[in-house]
Amino acid sequence: MLRSREFWTVVVVGGLLGGIGVLLSVLGNPENSGICVSCFIENSAGALGLHDNSNMQYLRPELIGFVLGSSASALLFGEFRSRGGSAPLSRLFLGIFMIFGCAVFIGCPIKLFLRFSAGDLTAVAGVIGLLAGVWGGLKGLAQGVELVKPRIGMGNGGALIPALFLLLLFFFMARPGFLLFSTKGSATQHAPWLIALAAGLGLGFLAQRSRFCITGSIRDTFLMGFRIAAGWGLLAFIGLAFAVSVASGRFHPGLYGQPGAHLEYLWSFLGMALVGWISVIIGGCPFRQLIKAGEGDADAGLVVVGMFIGGALAQSWGIAATAAGVSLYGKVSILLGFALVAAASLFFRQRNAA
Repeated sequence: MLRSREFWTVVVVGGLLGGIGVLLSVLGNPENSGICVSCFIENSAGALGLHDNSNMQYLRPELIGFVLGSSASALLFGEFRSRGGSAPLSRLFLGIFMIFGCAVFIGCPIKLFLRFSAGDLTAVAGVIGLLAGVWGGLKGLAQGVELVKPRIGMGNGGALIPALFLLLLFFFMARPGFLLFSTKGSATQHAPWLIALAAGLGLGFLAQRSRFCITGSIRDTFLMGFRIAAGWGLLAFIGLAFAVSVASGRFHPGLYGQPGAHLEYLWSFLGMALVGWISVIIGGCPFRQLIKAGEGDADAGLVVVGMFIGGALAQSWGIAATAAGVSLYGKVSILLGFALVAAASLFFRQRNAA
């Protein structure tokens, strides 16, 4: 197994995702946030005028690259399949609350491990929370909690999300007047756009081939241990991110003064637990949803739409945490998210048992 093509593909892609995540920070992206799907979505939602936080408005080329790179891979290898029809409204709302969980933690699962590998000890609470959330989601699957299987067909709108992101690429290149760009704040920190776009395209292409996913790696490791490639891919991610952080002088172990972090550990735990639980139910973390949407999965496309709505609301409603901590609205959103997921799990369990 250790010599199989599948094993080395997953390990290489995991390592590249971690290493490039750090390098993008070196090249200009916010520190410890070289790749952060939730942050990129909040930035891009702001660029499109979906929220008015002037510090968070930049159409991230990496985000566009993830989807279009996945589409290119799927088309090249004959794997683009328009499919969908699986509990669409539930997926939309789960996408919204998954971003709420990320916003309260300040980062998606990729950023979680980038922060951890750079010595940010505040991320430990998030790591434990993500593990707990994935474990809880697996317990739900064992009890029959599962969304309806998607149906394959050409009438499900699988090409709409890739077409939308192609349009976003055109907007980025043409810079129409309605597109907003921050002049201060974290959104002004970005790698050169050609490098960022190329990184996104390459990682999207490779992620589609390998099916690499942070929460999926944790899920599969819980189920089958390190006998399969998934867990080794995650270890490669952490290992290469750590090595590049040390080599670039960005490894700073400690609790205090960490970039893009806060000290409310309970809410970091709960935010990532919510993300982990939702990821298991919908079949992948925010990054994986972008990749699946790029290969024609309209259900993942609805999650992506929900994530953009969630990113806009997280900024407009003050849900997103800051270095000062988690707001009351952020805490309420997490509790509501757990209530929603628990109710949805009960509903789908009963329906599948009928």
